[in-house]
Amino acid sequence: MKKPLYLAAFVFLFLSCNDGKEDTQATAAKNDSNGAAITRPEKPSINPYVIVDISPMDMCYYPVDYPKLKMTHSVSTPPLARVIYSRPHLQGRHIFHEVLKYDEPWRLGANEATELDLYKDVLVQGRKIKAGRYTLYCIPHPDNWTIAINSNTDTWGLEQDTARDVARFTVPVIKTQNSLEYFTMLFEQKEQEAILLMAWDDVEVRLPFTFR
Repeated sequence: MKKPLYLAAFVFLFLSCNDGKEDTQATAAKNDSNGAAITRPEKPSINPYVIVDISPMDMCYYPVDYPKLKMTHSVSTPPLARVIYSRPHLQGRHIFHEVLKYDEPWRLGANEATELDLYKDVLVQGRKIKAGRYTLYCIPHPDNWTIAINSNTDTWGLEQDTARDVARFTVPVIKTQNSLEYFTMLFEQKEQEAILLMAWDDVEVRLPFTFR
């Protein structure tokens, strides 16, 4: 009398476990547009379309967070400035001697030349820069950086055509207690000025823009 009970219990457990596996497999599989089953690999594959760069591209606007302000209808006027750049990181190195060298040009980022878009004429240290599209690079020194605005756009950033410099400006270096892993550029608002902050490792420099 006990054997049929044991057999019934075994069959019930077997079917329950089997149903659970089928449910799990059904959840893991998806169908394509033709109804054929598609299974995802257990591990993500290498991107077959493009090599993923370790220095991500980023951008900053002035006014700060302009696209978000536009979405919430907080602004109705065009932006005044935008910077597009790629962000190298230290990876255990120190900014100078291991990454950059004093008195030698640097592209203010990685990969393509860093781009400055001015949507309105601006004064920089008393000098007028017309609205337009430019590139930025710098020459770092121990106590100050030379920031160059250049008209040679859509180029790789390693070689600067200094003959196409529109203007150069000298800004003081500020040493901080930080050790900033990623190079960072952003606009800060100070009264009527837009301050372009450039920071990496324990170094900060600021270039003021005054929009007319």
